Amino acid sequence: MTHSESRLPGRPDERASAARSSSAPGGCADPLVGVVLVVAEAAAGALLAIWLMVRGLARSHEATGGKASAPPPADPGMDWTPVVVIAVLALLVACVAAELLRSGWYWSGGTQVVVAVALGVTVLATAVQGSGREAPEPAPAPTYVSPPCRSGGDSDECARSGR
Repeated sequence: MTHSESRLPGRPDERASAARSSSAPGGCADPLVGVVLVVAEAAAGALLAIWLMVRGLARSHEATGGKASAPPPADPGMDWTPVVVIAVLALLVACVAAELLRSGWYWSGGTQVVVAVALGVTVLATAVQGSGREAPEPAPAPTYVSPPCRSGGDSDECARSGR
């Protein structure tokens, strides 16, 4: 008179957990995925760094007008592109970490949290350093005018003598 689908007393949790498919990893899959993700993020960071360096070189080439003997341009201020790029990478890593932790991949998610925090600290340090940088002030004009050299030597000799 009992149906095979009826619940036996004391065992409903076991049947419910057996019916659900678990997405939690088994064995060494979790740490291995964490290592693979960190290596992939390091590669992505290296590509972004190369792109930012090439971009910086192109900007300096444009500022001099392509002339090799042109004087360096005046300081245009802080370039916020690297800060934004690193912040986007940190946000992407944080989202991956949250999803991994939600799915039960604790080792992989934990390593992603560490990477996201490191990138976040880098973003903050770069932003603070860049915002605190001020344009250099021009050097004040000298107020002391030295008398002409009377030794009869050339101007280099007078410059070395301190007169």
